[in-house]
Amino acid sequence: MQNHTSTVSIVIPAKNEERYLPRLLKDLHQQTHVPEQIILADAQSTDRTREIGAEHGCLIVEGDMPGPGRNAGAKIATGEILLFLDADVQIRNRFFIEAALEEFNKQHFDLAAPDIHLIGGNRADKFGHDFYNFYVRLWGARWPHAPGFCTFIRRSLFEQIGGFDPSVILCEDHELAQRARKHGKFGILESVSIGVTDRRLRRDGGLVVAAKYVLAELHMLILGPIRHNAFHYDFGYDLDKDGVKGVDEVDGV
Repeated sequence: MQNHTSTVSIVIPAKNEERYLPRLLKDLHQQTHVPEQIILADAQSTDRTREIGAEHGCLIVEGDMPGPGRNAGAKIATGEILLFLDADVQIRNRFFIEAALEEFNKQHFDLAAPDIHLIGGNRADKFGHDFYNFYVRLWGARWPHAPGFCTFIRRSLFEQIGGFDPSVILCEDHELAQRARKHGKFGILESVSIGVTDRRLRRDGGLVVAAKYVLAELHMLILGPIRHNAFHYDFGYDLDKDGVKGVDEVDGV
């Protein structure tokens, strides 16, 4: 693969992610294209999230909900391209950033996201994620979806549109994409995909999660951005309360 001169700053909003964060940081440090920065926006974690970030060389900023946390990280970012990730994604392909940047630049994208694949889960859960990929591609740039757990965006565009709207409670990532498309080119990356764990499905139930996001999509289409918490969105995980498995229990690492 060719080397690219584009620099990338990674921003990870996190709250109580001591079980998942080490795997992601290990994946990032093994990338063939080394990120210029890894910025952890910690939302007052009560576990070792902040310490783990520091041990892995992350820059630490004060976080909040995902949108404001990403904004806080972006303020100190110096890379030409911002890559927003969630703490529980897995990047098993060590060429992930290199391949994504190659396609991003070749296609002259300003904002892009890859397909997603589910790690864990049952057949119905996997079908739901495959359908999401199909749905996103069906809309394309007309109604772009750029999930915050893996979004590439040029820093200049991010700053131009004012970043994430802190008043948007749910689907703030898609709201960002819809504003960004008016000023730049949106695309779906073909060269890579991102792995997401099934922990929310296990915690809340697959049908509940699916119903919530179908209703959220209809809300955005009909009523606009979601600036209330009627959907009861929770950020972060309490290991004692939620009982979600760690990544070592999911894939045997």
